[in-house]
Amino acid sequence: MRANDGSRTGGEILIDQLVVHGVQHVFCVPGESYLAALDAFHDSPIQLTVCRQEGGATMMAEAHGKATGRPGIMFCTRGPGATNASPGIHIAQQDSTPLIVFVGQVGRDMKEREAFQELDYRAVFGTVAKWATEIDDPARIPEIVSRAFYTATSGRPGPVVIALPEDMLRERVSIADALPYEQVETWPGLTDMAKLQKLLWASKQPMILLGGSRWSEAACAAVARFAERFDIPVATSFRRGPLMNADHPSYAGDLGIGPNPKLLARVKAADLLVLVGGRLGEMPSQGYTLLDIPTPRQKFVHVHPAVEELGRVYHPHLAINAAPTEFAAALEGLQPPNEISWRDQTKQAHADYIAWTEKATPQPGAVNFGEIIVWLRERVPDAILCNGAGNFTTWAQRFFRFHKFGQHYAPQAGSMGYGLPAAVGIKRLHPEKTVLCVAGDGDFLMNGQEFMTAVQYDLPIVVIVMDNGTYGTIRMHQEREYPGRISGTDLRNPDFAAYAKAFGGFGATVEKTADFARAFEDCVKSGKPSIIHVKVDQNAITPMTTLDAIREKSMAAPRK
Repeated sequence: MRANDGSRTGGEILIDQLVVHGVQHVFCVPGESYLAALDAFHDSPIQLTVCRQEGGATMMAEAHGKATGRPGIMFCTRGPGATNASPGIHIAQQDSTPLIVFVGQVGRDMKEREAFQELDYRAVFGTVAKWATEIDDPARIPEIVSRAFYTATSGRPGPVVIALPEDMLRERVSIADALPYEQVETWPGLTDMAKLQKLLWASKQPMILLGGSRWSEAACAAVARFAERFDIPVATSFRRGPLMNADHPSYAGDLGIGPNPKLLARVKAADLLVLVGGRLGEMPSQGYTLLDIPTPRQKFVHVHPAVEELGRVYHPHLAINAAPTEFAAALEGLQPPNEISWRDQTKQAHADYIAWTEKATPQPGAVNFGEIIVWLRERVPDAILCNGAGNFTTWAQRFFRFHKFGQHYAPQAGSMGYGLPAAVGIKRLHPEKTVLCVAGDGDFLMNGQEFMTAVQYDLPIVVIVMDNGTYGTIRMHQEREYPGRISGTDLRNPDFAAYAKAFGGFGATVEKTADFARAFEDCVKSGKPSIIHVKVDQNAITPMTTLDAIREKSMAAPRK
C-alpha cells in the first residue's frame, strides 16, 4: 500500500521507473526476495507474465527486446533463479538484444556471509552482461534504472543485470522519478557516405550483407529501395532473414548454417562487401573462413553502432560508426552509377536463392520435414516463426521465406530451448498474429514447461516438434568424427500430443507428410495452444544428407 506522505518503498519506486520508461510487459518467476516489487506490480498498468522457469522467462523477455528494440524486462529470485536465467542473458549478449534482468538479493545486513542463495552478481554476470550492478540505496533506483535503459540500448545493445537486496526494496524514501530514456543514435557522416559511393562506383561485384540489431521496418524499407536503385545483391546474416523481403529481386539468401553454396561462392568472389549492423561471427563467416583475417581480400565496409566492434576481427577499408536505422536513412542520398555492371549478377543471385528454397529435397522415411515447411510457407506466409537450435532448424530456415520485418525469432547464440518461450513472448505481444514454434525433440524439452504459460494466458501458438529420437546436431558431428560409435546422443521421448493435452492444450500426431495439413488445421480450429508431434526418420539429419552418408564418408576417409 502506498503511503500518504509522498514516500515510496524501493519496490514502488522501481516499478514506477519501469512505467516511466515505457515498459508494458514483464516476465517473471516469483521469489520471496523481491516481494515488495511484486506488491508494487499489483497497482501497476504493466502486464505481468508468470513463467515456470527462469531460463524460459528470460528468453521471453529477450524475444520482446528483439521485437520492440526496447529492453525486455525479466524478474527472478536470487541464487538458483538467477543462474537459471543465464542462458537468456547469454542469448541477449550474442544476439545484441536489449534486456534488463532484475534479481532479488539477500538483505544488506546479510551480505558476504553466504546467506541463503546468496551470489555476487557482479562477479557471476560481469563477463556476459554489458553491466552488472546492485542497488544498495532506494534513493538511487531512478538513477540506476535510467542508466540501465541507456546501457542496454546504446551502441551494441545487450543485457544488464541488477541485483535488488530485499530490505532495500522495503525501505521507504522520497525521491523524484527519472525522465524517460531516449534512444541514443549514431549517424554516418557525409564523408563516410561519399567514400561509400566511390567504392560502389568502382566496384564490379559488390554485395550487401545485413545483420545485427538496431533495425526497424522503415530501415529495412530504405535498404530495399537502395537495392532497387543500385540493383545490387543483398544477403542476410544468420537468423536475420526478415531484414529483407525474400521476394525482393535483389535478395540473395541468408548466410548461416548450411547456406546455399552458390551464395558462399558469390560472397567470396565479391570485390566489395558492405556489412551493415552485424559482426560476421562464427556462423555467418562459416567458422571465420569466408573472409581473410585480419584484412579481407575484398574491399570491406563495416557499418556498426558500437565503435568497439569496428576493427575487432576484420580490418575494414571503411568503418562507419552508425546505427543501421540511421545508415539506412542516409542511403537515400547515394546515387547509382550510370552503368550498373553487376545487374545480371543480381538477377542470377536471386534466381539461385529461389531455386535453393523452392522445393523440398528428398528425405528418407515417411515424413519429409522440408515439404511440411514448404506447406507452411504457402499456407501461412505471414506467420511469425520462432525456433531454438538444432539440425531441425535447417529445414525451417531454408524453405520458409520471410517477407516482413520481425517475422523470425531465433538465437544467434545457438541456445536450445528458445523457440517455445520466444513464441509465448511474441504471442503475448502480438495476440492477433499467427505464431509458430518449430522445435526439435531435445530442443523442446529444454523449456517445454512453458507450454503451460501459453495455456495459462490463452495464447494459441502452434508448436511443431520434429521428433527423431536423438540430439541431431551432436549425433551428426559424432558420426563425422567417431563413425558408428553412438554414445550419449539417443533420446527416449514422450507422446508430445498427449503432453499438450495434459497441459490443457491441443495435440496431434503426424507420421506421414500428407497428414500434416489436417493436423495443422485441427490445431488452428481448436483455438488452444497446440503441439503437432511430427515423427521423422533419424537418418534424415539435414536437407542435404543423411546420417548413413555422413558415416560412410567418414569411415572411408583416411584416419589420422
